[in-house]
Amino acid sequence: MSEIYFVPASEAHQKKEKLKARELRQSQWWKQVLGKGICYHCEQRFHPSELTMDHLMPIARGGFSDKKNCVPSCKKCNTEKGYKTRAELAMEELNKQSNPNGNETGENNE
Repeated sequence: MSEIYFVPASEAHQKKEKLKARELRQSQWWKQVLGKGICYHCEQRFHPSELTMDHLMPIARGGFSDKKNCVPSCKKCNTEKGYKTRAELAMEELNKQSNPNGNETGENNE
C-alpha cells in the first residue's frame, strides 16, 4: 500500500495538545475509561496499565486532546495505527480483505 502523506500540524499546536493530553490522563474521566480495560480498536481486555491514550485524529494531523478524540488503546493497536485516521485504517483493512496475497495488483502469483 502507498505511503500516507499529510502536512503535519504546527509545532505549537502539537506541543499544546500534548500538554493537554498529559493533563487529561490525570482526570477522573480517563481513569474511569481505563478502568474498563478494553482497547477501543481490537476490543480485547487488558489491565489498565497496558492501555495507552490514542487520539482518533492524531495530534500531528491537527487532532485535539479532548474526550471526543481520545480513546484507550493497547500498545499493539496504537503502534499499528500510528498517524492514520479511522478512515485510512478501514481502507487498509478492506485492501487486506480484497487482496489476501498482499500484492499491489491483486493478482494471484502462483
